[in-house]
Amino acid sequence: MRAPQIQLLPEFADHWPDLFHKKLCISPDTFDFILDSISGHLIFQNNSPNRQLPVALQLAIFLNRAGHYGNAISPEDVRQWAGVSVRSVINCTHRIMIALLDQHDNFIFFPNVDDIEMDEAREFVEGQTCAAWRNGVFAADGSAVKLMSKPSIYGETFYDRKCNYSLNCQVSDNEPVQNTTYW
Repeated sequence: MRAPQIQLLPEFADHWPDLFHKKLCISPDTFDFILDSISGHLIFQNNSPNRQLPVALQLAIFLNRAGHYGNAISPEDVRQWAGVSVRSVINCTHRIMIALLDQHDNFIFFPNVDDIEMDEAREFVEGQTCAAWRNGVFAADGSAVKLMSKPSIYGETFYDRKCNYSLNCQVSDNEPVQNTTYW
């Protein structure tokens, strides 16, 4: 048996932030910001004699899972990394997701349409891509988003040139065409 690796995170945060980022996919400062934002959530309170893990450990477990894909996110693999039970990994994941979703409006920021930043973004989009996309906001570049496993329906159509199952991301908030049905 090996010792859990999660105990190295404080050392990584203080001396090797790149290793911290590699495990949790965020910087130590961002981790602290999120931790401060969710620590007071009621989901971390209970009247049971069985105490929950500290919120910082729950957040680290969640971020380790969320930042990886494939076999690396299985509750069993995260359990070994964190030194907790499989059920604890699942409970931590659920609690953190609830706390983060309740903070949605504090974490997601949409600039006003008339802001200078939006004008600069429009000019950049027009200069770098196509003029028709000028008023689009949050347009992704068609990057592949990896899927954990092969989809059960039409699975082979999701297999990409890099030998992964993935979706291409193309998003815009342009006004929809009237009388169009979206599936």
